[in-house]
Amino acid sequence: MCNRPTLLLIVLSIPLLLSVGAGSNQANDKIDPVSSTDGPRQLSDVIYWAYQLQNITDDNAVDALASSRYDMLVLEPTCTDWSSDDRYFDTGAMVDRLKSTPAHDGDHRKLVIAYLDIGEAEDWRWYWTWSTDWDEGDPVPSDWPDFILTHDPDGWEGNYPVAYWDPDWQDIIIYGRNQGTMSGREYTSALDEVIQHGFDGVYLDWVEGFENKAVISRARADGIDPKDAMVEFIRQIRDYGRQYNPDFIVIQQNAGALIDGHPELTDYVDGIAQEGIWLDGDATDDWNDPDGYDWITDPELTGEYVAWLWMYMDAGVTVFICEYALHRADSAYDFAYERGFIPYVTRRSLGRLTTTPPPGM
Repeated sequence: MCNRPTLLLIVLSIPLLLSVGAGSNQANDKIDPVSSTDGPRQLSDVIYWAYQLQNITDDNAVDALASSRYDMLVLEPTCTDWSSDDRYFDTGAMVDRLKSTPAHDGDHRKLVIAYLDIGEAEDWRWYWTWSTDWDEGDPVPSDWPDFILTHDPDGWEGNYPVAYWDPDWQDIIIYGRNQGTMSGREYTSALDEVIQHGFDGVYLDWVEGFENKAVISRARADGIDPKDAMVEFIRQIRDYGRQYNPDFIVIQQNAGALIDGHPELTDYVDGIAQEGIWLDGDATDDWNDPDGYDWITDPELTGEYVAWLWMYMDAGVTVFICEYALHRADSAYDFAYERGFIPYVTRRSLGRLTTTPPPGM
């Protein structure tokens, strides 16, 4: 799933924000730093994890992340949102701070993982230099690159599935050889931003692009197998990250069926996270939207999800799940633990840390 950050007016004249959220520097003394010799929790040892995409620049948001005792945090980089003042956010300072705070055991630091959408273009990101209006049913705007194919099928505004095998898209995500320079952007690609700002790895969204009808149609026209192309894309992401960090982590979100016919995929991903196995919600950025949680997933689909995830587990890949529940949160945790999955239960907007944390947190 893809969440669009809340839009703010761009004020180009404001100075670079050196803090990581209002009040965050003042709160540093409240957090007991973990010893720098202890290192992070290993991914296979993670017991508690959390996922936040929205509102990281809000007052005390980074404080809350720092004072939490999750073993792993999956976070929106924030500074790559160029539709708002978020472009001035000091992501590197946030990552450094969070990496100095303890995981739940008090002996290791947190893992800090960057959200990265590899299967959709998002019209608020740094790389978007084209017009932004495209009504469904109209032709693709003439100034848009031809790797953009269709509208997001789940209704996320400003998200567009892409032909992810296209060299121009892969240059934006991985290589950054032809992205030129922009004031305020020291990174050359989406992955380069992740590496420069010190994240421990990436959490890859829209891996399920290989199942999208428009993507399949374009792949057929290009003589491409979309599953092969997605596996290869993930391999390239992993190889690029490992050049700079031999422990670089790659977590696939959703699309468990990608493993079918591609057992080598488990050599390229360290973890998989599946959303909404039992409980889901509507596509919403509103934390308080009552449609953002407690939708019961079709049992047949639940069975498919679980079967695919067990294939990853059998290959030694760590399995995380994200359930969207509030009133049914206890059930969601029970369902996950019974099957050996590592759960996080929250609301669809992912706008703050959950109010229904895992038992023991």
